Order: sequence, then C-alpha cells, then structure tokens
Amino acid sequence: MTITAQQPLGSPFSAATRASDIVADRDLSGITAVVTGGYSGLGLETARTLAAAGARVIVPARRPDVARAALQGVPGCEVVAMDLTDLDSVRSAAAWIGESVDRLDLLMATAGVMATPERRVGPGWEGQFAANHLGHFALACELYPLLVAADGARVVVNSSAGHTLTGIRRHDPHFRTGYDKWLAYGQSKTANALFAVHLDALGRDDGVRAFALHPGKIITGLQREMALQEQIDRGWVDEHGKVIGAGFKTASQGAATGVWAATSALLDGRGGLYLEDCDIARVSAPDEAMDDGGVRAYAIDPDEAARLWDLSIAATGAPPITR
Repeated sequence: MTITAQQPLGSPFSAATRASDIVADRDLSGITAVVTGGYSGLGLETARTLAAAGARVIVPARRPDVARAALQGVPGCEVVAMDLTDLDSVRSAAAWIGESVDRLDLLMATAGVMATPERRVGPGWEGQFAANHLGHFALACELYPLLVAADGARVVVNSSAGHTLTGIRRHDPHFRTGYDKWLAYGQSKTANALFAVHLDALGRDDGVRAFALHPGKIITGLQREMALQEQIDRGWVDEHGKVIGAGFKTASQGAATGVWAATSALLDGRGGLYLEDCDIARVSAPDEAMDDGGVRAYAIDPDEAARLWDLSIAATGAPPITR
C-alpha cells in the first residue's frame, strides 16, 4: 500500500521539544479542549500546557477527587467524572460537557492503560481494548456535534510504537482464547491509530480532522501495573526505579507531539495521519524494530480503519457519524 501523505514535513520541532515550546507564542483564549487522563502523566502536562496558553480545559476523570487535587492552581481546568470502561459513564460525561459548552475545538484522547493483567469489563470486553479504544471511540461519537460546531476541530489520539506488536485480531479481539498483555496493548494502540484514520475520513467535510501519535518512550503512571523487575529486565530502570534506558523523554517532551498535533498550522488541511517527535511519521517496514520509529502500514490502512469502525459501532451502540 502506497501512503503519500504519511511522510515527514520537516517540522521545526523535534523529540527534544517540550510541550510549552509548542505554544510559546500562541494565545489559545476562546479554545475549549477535552483532555482525557488530564490529571497524570502526559495528560496532566497536556492540560497544564493548553490551560497556560489560555484554553478552557475539561478533564474527564475516573478519580475526580484525585484529578481536582492534581489540577489545583491550574486556571481554566474543570473536572467531570468519567470511566472509559463504562459506557453509561462516558455518555453521562458527554452529556455534561454538552450542557457546559456549545462547541469543542480539541478532543485529546490521552488516557490509557498498558500491559495490565487480564480484566473483563462491560459485556466481557478485554480491558485494554475497552479503555484505550472503545471508550474513546464512544466519547468522540457522543461529542461529534460539538466538534462540528467548532468549524475546525481536531481530535488527537495517543497511540504508541506498541502498535507494531499486532494488527486488529478480528478473529478474537477480546482474547477469549488466551490472554497476552502485550498483544492486547498492541492491538489497542493499533486501534487508536485506525480510529483517527476513519474519523478523519468521516469528519473532514465537517471541518473535523483527526490524528494519532506516538508520544515517545516515557516512564509515567502508565507502567504502574508492571512489576519493577519487568521494567529492570527491559532495561528501562535500575533497581531503584530510576530511568536508565536510552531514548526516554520527559513527560513534557512526551506531551509535545500531542500539543503540536492540536495547534500546528503545518497540519492545516491534513488529517488521518500518524505523528511522532512533532512531525508526521514515515511508514515503517514490517521487520523494523519498534524503537526505530515510524508507523506500520496496517495501522493507517483505510479499509482496516473502516472495518474497525463498524466493529466499534456494533460494540458500543455509539451514534453513527455519516458523510
């Protein structure tokens, strides 16, 4: 499959860029953003950065008290209770947002889980697929009329280099025949990328553009369910939990690509793309190492994206988006 748009632009930013650098000369007053997971790790950095530039930021949070404490002193941030693995909770949060704003300029799907023990949620869904993809999918569909009202909205979805682990397991997306925590994570990250591809295809005529991204290697709360020894064995940290692995970013550097995706004029008129290091990523070969960067062709395949969309609509009962 030939991908013509999926190639680097030559952005003035890089892997070392901090989120605050992206908006150093930007005034985001009048912009409203929803940032899932906006109270820890990359989400917190994202929320702080957008708010500091003048945006109104709404943070849906599974632990609203913890979120309010983390965001204390950050002007322009509001918290609404939401659990991405509970569709009733997602719908309730979307309804609250709809009553609070008349337009939504940015939807930042930043929340996520990684390599968790096997969990069944909702009607028996695999937990990582539900939290990372299906919950965000349902939220975006519920909020779509607000995105259209912004006349130029962007949806930014955090994927990961973990997408290289597997495509969508259409024969068994919920791992009913044997659970592997890393394959489950990889599938959910491929789903994040494909979700952006098809949302962009459906939304572009309404002025809604979507992007997926790899934020980089960062040690955040995302690793909370991994044993310290596993992180040591992977060469990420020492026995005291201190980061020693090569190529790791700070949380601010990790948040930079998402903030760039949300605000960069270089992306005007573009969408459905996978980004990394504050630029459009190249397409990687099937045998390349995960850490070499790029995006696998299957994670940006429009036919795969359409099939995943149909699966997700059937699973969640979310309101359809039609062209």
